[in-house]
This record gives sequence, C-alpha cells and structure tokens, in this order.
Amino acid sequence: MKRMILGCLGATLLLGSCVSSKKYADLEAKHKETQDLLNSATVKLNDCLEEKATADSRNKTLSDQNAFLKANNQELINNMGNLTTLTTKGAENLEKSLESLKEKDLTIRKLQDAITRRDSVNLSLVQSLKGVLGNLDDEDIEISVEKGVVFVSISDKLLFSSGSYNVTRKAREVLGKVAQVVNNKPDFEFMVEGHTDDVPYRSGVLLDNWDLSVKRATAVVRILQNDYNVDPKRMTAAGRSEYIPVSSSEKSKNRRTRIVVLPKIDQFYSMIEEGMKDPAINN
Repeated sequence: MKRMILGCLGATLLLGSCVSSKKYADLEAKHKETQDLLNSATVKLNDCLEEKATADSRNKTLSDQNAFLKANNQELINNMGNLTTLTTKGAENLEKSLESLKEKDLTIRKLQDAITRRDSVNLSLVQSLKGVLGNLDDEDIEISVEKGVVFVSISDKLLFSSGSYNVTRKAREVLGKVAQVVNNKPDFEFMVEGHTDDVPYRSGVLLDNWDLSVKRATAVVRILQNDYNVDPKRMTAAGRSEYIPVSSSEKSKNRRTRIVVLPKIDQFYSMIEEGMKDPAINN
C-alpha cells in the first residue's frame, strides 16, 4: 500500500514537472514575442518622435516665414499707400508744371508776337524811307535796322559845310522827305544824333566837338519842327561827339548825323519788362 502511494506521488510529481516545463516554454515564447513587439514599437516611437521634431521645426520655419511675409505685406501696403500719395502729389505737381509751361509758352508767344509786330513795323518804315530817299547817293545816306531799331545815317558832306552847323539847301530837301515819312507815322519817336571825327574843333564860339555835335543835332531838329511841322514832343536832340566812330581809316565816315527811329519804343519795352516780371517766366 505504501509502495502504491509512493508511486502515485512520483507520477504526480513527474506530471507536474512536465506541465511546468511546457508552460515555461510557452511563457518564454510569449516573452520573446512581447520583447520583439516592444522593440518594434520602440523603433516606431523613435521614428515618430523624429518625424514630430522635423514637423515642429518645419512648422516653426513656416511660422517665421508667415510672420515675415505678413510684415512684408504690411510694409507693401504702407508703401502702396505712400506711393498712391506720392503719385497723387506727382500728378498734381505735373499738372501744375504743365500749367506753368503753358503760361510761359503763352507769355513767350506774346513777346514773340510783339517782336514780330515791331519787326513788321520796322520793315514797313524802312521800305517807306527807301521809297522817298532811294534816288540819293548811297554813300551819303544809309538806312539800316540794328537790334530792332531803324537808323537813318546822313553824311556830313550832305548836311553841313566843313566845321559848320548850318544845314545846306540840299540837306533840307532830304530832311523834308524824312519828315514826310515820320509825319505819316505819328506813333513813332526818334532821336537825332550828331557825330564828329576826332579832329579838335577850334573855331567860332563852340568849345569842342561836343558842342559841334549837339549844335548839328539841334539844327536838324529845328528844321524838322519849324519847316516840316514834326511834333517836337516826338524828337530828341543828342550830341555824341567823336566817341562812336564807324571807321578808323576814313574820318569822313565818322562825321555824320544819325536819326534813330523808335516805333513805340517805350510801350514795347514796358511790355517786355512786364513780361519778364511774369511769374510764368521766372519760375
């Protein structure tokens, strides 16, 4: 009986030992499987963490770029506003400049028209003078236009005897023809200039060439006034003595009387001066 009990006990222990070994093997296999899963999960976790870090870094970069673009966009908006303001002001300034140019152009054209009218009047005057004086010797009378002024230069040998300020008979005829032209143009003013050579004047009551040049000018003015009814308010008598010669070799050419015709000269130059004061010209 005792032997039977021991046998049963041994069988039970043997059976228990066999069951434990199998369970151990199963547990060990499961442990290995679990470890493999853990390792795989760890690898994936690390991958995810790296991807997250990369995503975070990229997100930060994008955020920085977004902030930069927003700032630039705002700056562009501000610049656009400034540009709009500048463009508006530029357009206004351009418009003002164009208006100023138009005013200047108008003023300049007015001055050019005045000069053109003056030149036309001068041309008409020259033609009239040449018409009445054209049959005379060119050496004795010369008609010219210089700087918009008409000059009639009459030689001394035609007007006066040597050293004299008495007008010759032939000269009176010439002066009568000049008076005919100027009397037909009442808006003209003119100046009679006496010119001498540089030979000192030493006879009679006159002191020098200044006296002689003035006396010759006043002699011509008196004839125009007294004999040909030229308005004295339109005339000026002036002596230039020897100081404005026209020739250094031929003294006879320097002895002359010059009539300077001034068509509305005061009005014309007043208009020029007013035009030059115009802001459209000076700005």
